Amino acid sequence: MAATVMTSLPQFNGLRPTVSPAPVQSLAAVVQPMRRKGKGALSARCGYIGSPTNLIMVTTTSLMLFAGRFGLAPSANRKATAGLKLEARDSGLQTGDPAGFTLADTLACGSVGHIIGVGVVLGLKNIGAL
Repeated sequence: MAATVMTSLPQFNGLRPTVSPAPVQSLAAVVQPMRRKGKGALSARCGYIGSPTNLIMVTTTSLMLFAGRFGLAPSANRKATAGLKLEARDSGLQTGDPAGFTLADTLACGSVGHIIGVGVVLGLKNIGAL
C-alpha cells in the first residue's frame, strides 16, 4: 500500500516535475495545477503603510524614544526618585551617546512606545473612531 502511495505522489527533480510512467487517475482528479494570481513575479501588499494605525504606532514610539533620549523619561543613567524627579547615576553601561542613552534604554523606550501605541489603537477601535 505504501509503495503505491509513494508512486502516485508527484515526484520532483529540483524545480521540475518528473513524469511518472503510470499516473493514477484518482489522484489526477484531485490535484489541480496552481494558477498565478498576479501578472508580475512578486507583489506586496502595502496597505498598512500610511494607515492611521501605522501613524499612531510610529508617533507613540518616536515620542517615547525622544523622551528617553532627551531626559524626559527614566533611563539606565537617570533614575526616578519618590517625588518623580530624575537624578543622574552611573549605571556602568557603555554608550557612545553624549547623553548616555544606552541599548537597554532604546529597547525599553521602544517597547513602552509600542505598548502605548497598542493601547491607543485598541481604545480608538473600541469607541469606533478608527
